[in-house]
Amino acid sequence: MRIALTGATGLIGSALGRDLRADGHEVVRFVRREPAAPDEARWDPARGYVDPAGLAGCGAVVHLAGAGVGDHRWTDAYKREIRDSRVKGTDTMARAVAAMAEPPGAFVCGSAIGYYGDTGDRAVDESAPAGSGFLPEVCVAWEAAAAPARDAGVRTVFARTGLVVAAEGGAWGKLFPIFKAGVGGRLGNGRQYWSHISMHDEIAALRWLVDNPALSGPVNLTAPEPLTNREVTAAMGRVLHRPALFAVPAPALRAALGAFAQDVLGSQRVLPARLLESGFVFRHPGIEESIRAALQARPS
Repeated sequence: MRIALTGATGLIGSALGRDLRADGHEVVRFVRREPAAPDEARWDPARGYVDPAGLAGCGAVVHLAGAGVGDHRWTDAYKREIRDSRVKGTDTMARAVAAMAEPPGAFVCGSAIGYYGDTGDRAVDESAPAGSGFLPEVCVAWEAAAAPARDAGVRTVFARTGLVVAAEGGAWGKLFPIFKAGVGGRLGNGRQYWSHISMHDEIAALRWLVDNPALSGPVNLTAPEPLTNREVTAAMGRVLHRPALFAVPAPALRAALGAFAQDVLGSQRVLPARLLESGFVFRHPGIEESIRAALQARPS
């Protein structure tokens, strides 16, 4: 299959592209600069432009582009970048897909479990409403921006991804060096739930969304058993054979991270109900096996 991919240089996008190509799929990587390789095509979300030749013949579009939530301190300017990179990018790609004479069979759009906000100890699945705050508002607008593709009859799926366990980036990319140094530990009181997913299962789930015609709308990409931050950090210590005795107090996190600290300290107990109902099987349902898989993927 010929598959269009945005966000192809990101943590998840680069892994997805490699996996698809390894199975013989043709991947067209959409880039904001001038294309420099035969498998690249140009798009410019700020101008609402997508090269139609890049989309031609694609059986699916996987749209993962967006500024990293944890990459910078949340200034007002960076919060605008987080929102605009998702909403404008999704609107641009959705309109391009809707305008195609022969549209793809699937438009898989990245989203996040930030949609639900802080759920405390309450477990939520895809039937739960949006929460309140910056990230839920971004996720609602992000998903709404895909309306042109959905309204044109293209099967549209929102991959609400949790915390991806990977050594090379994301939240875990920051945690691994700390724990390897023997100074890791819980964040805040450690009672907040972290809904994680291994990189292998994240990629397998995205491909499942592309291939499964029965799935549309929101689908949570998280492991079946969310754990508290205290449980996650204890597992990190066991797998890495390092103590997990230290703790980062909530005030210190707020001083270091600003507004983003609220989401680090917040609790999201998110269940992958629709993924499980559709027959998807996790290779790494538990946190320890997810951590070991991440370490094997990138030898230390």
